[in-house]
Amino acid sequence: MNQQVPIAVFASGRGSNFRALHQALRAADSAATIVLCVSNNPNPGAFDFARQQGVAAARLSPKMFAEEKEYETALIELLANYGVGLIVLAGYMRRLPHGVVQRWRGKILNVHPALLPDFGGQGMYGLNVHQAVIAAGRTESGATVHLVDEEYDTGAIIAQERVPVLPADTPEALAARVLEAEHRLLPRVVMELVARDFG
Repeated sequence: MNQQVPIAVFASGRGSNFRALHQALRAADSAATIVLCVSNNPNPGAFDFARQQGVAAARLSPKMFAEEKEYETALIELLANYGVGLIVLAGYMRRLPHGVVQRWRGKILNVHPALLPDFGGQGMYGLNVHQAVIAAGRTESGATVHLVDEEYDTGAIIAQERVPVLPADTPEALAARVLEAEHRLLPRVVMELVARDFG
């Protein structure tokens, strides 16, 4: 592979999927490189890891702009300045502006902590997802990586990894098991997509 693929990772929190992806890309000597970490929060844990790894970190939130369109323009300019070819949402809690989705359509991935299309949509994040899975009496949950479109969690599903829901599970225990699946699934899908679409 001779084409370098700059990746932007979007994360709202501690960035454990960001870490897993970064480490996997390094270990595989992939042509894909994370060049930018974007967050809507002022100083998430993901930024600490980004700085340790020499990855640029930038906060952009709609709250920083008078109009949504200004936010969209700033985000597009930021991504374009870094030559971003692929966007990965890794624990990112906001919907991307339409202009970003249109410009990078088919090149934006999200990892979701449930087996979509079930337990997705607005408000389905963090422990909310795992509480809902347990309350529904499901015996299986897992992680989904899907393409991002203009709505929450409705884009085409690329891959899933299933994990059991155990009888004594708490939302926290199920979350930990699903997160391990996310850490395996997301890097694999990213590297497969890079090899297929950019190789």
